[in-house]
Amino acid sequence: MRFQLTVRHGQVPESVRKYVEAKIRKLERRVHEATLVEVVLDHERNPKIADGHVVEATFYMKGANLHGREAAATFEAAADLLVDKLERQVERARDKKTLERRRRAAQEASAFAPLEGEPAAPGAGESAA
Repeated sequence: MRFQLTVRHGQVPESVRKYVEAKIRKLERRVHEATLVEVVLDHERNPKIADGHVVEATFYMKGANLHGREAAATFEAAADLLVDKLERQVERARDKKTLERRRRAAQEASAFAPLEGEPAAPGAGESAA
């Protein structure tokens, strides 16, 4: 998994960067190794916004891309919420691929097998007159 971290509107301590990267890297075993992950740490400048620390992540994967955005009082809390959300998305995407393969294989197998009430081949049960 390739990882890219960007900070907008200010600076973030190195400890926060390492924490966010460690949390996102936990999803590494669930995605393909060629997946590109872009993480953006953003701080809202409006003092009236209580959850002003925003963490966004985009997984550029084979097939559909996954995107998540969470805001919280700290970057660490936002990263925890985001990882939970992305974990569900990754599992759902993997399940969709697996179930689609199984569904397609079952449809192909049933297309070639004769139904119970029908003869095996057309005209096999009839005599030629």
